[in-house]
Amino acid sequence: MTGTLTIAGLGPGDEALITPEVSAALAAATDIVGYAPYVARVRPRDGLTLHPSDNRVELQRAGDALQLASEGRHVVVVSSGDPGVFAMASAVFEALEEFPQWRELPIRVLPGVTAMLAAAASAGAPLGHDFCAINLSDNLKPWPVIEKRLRLAAEADFAIAMYNPRSASRPEGFGRALEILREAGCGERFVIFARAVSAPDQRIETVKLHEASPEMADMRTLVIVGNSATRRVGRWVYAPRHAR
Repeated sequence: MTGTLTIAGLGPGDEALITPEVSAALAAATDIVGYAPYVARVRPRDGLTLHPSDNRVELQRAGDALQLASEGRHVVVVSSGDPGVFAMASAVFEALEEFPQWRELPIRVLPGVTAMLAAAASAGAPLGHDFCAINLSDNLKPWPVIEKRLRLAAEADFAIAMYNPRSASRPEGFGRALEILREAGCGERFVIFARAVSAPDQRIETVKLHEASPEMADMRTLVIVGNSATRRVGRWVYAPRHAR
């Protein structure tokens, strides 16, 4: 018997932002695999087995999910946001490279509302023109690569969505990121700190980059740095549709 593997995004937090396609996959699943806080967002029911795991075991988690699917289970690997944006979809395909015996399994990737889109909508339209996303965690890439990408993004005048800005284990990285952007001449750009987007304790704060401090962000914060043309109208922040 051949099972199935679905890689799904649960959105940024609010159940209303889970897509109907993902809800249907969860309803049909026999097994849910994922980082423990994300698995906890799935309601238990008869016939469903939950497999929570720690944060830094993505490849092991992916391998476990593939093994379950090969045994005939209908497995859903859950991520927050969108599974293809700094999440589990890449880990599953990395595991497929390592374990070719599972390459013929039926696999689907179901999109979700990623944090930068939810944050942008809460603030207005700061991603209304060209933008990029950069993960500030240096767990899987060296910090000099992050620095280079920040400098080039600033030079290209992208709006920049920054994921995983500041954790207890690496509190200095986000401060350095702010310094790099100031050195690149971005001090007057608007910066949006979107914490706990779509959750009851959501907080949106907008300042100029030269006013920003590292303590304004944590791992529940998505940071958006506007481009040089980004404007504020009332409480809303938006990027004009035209480039200059």
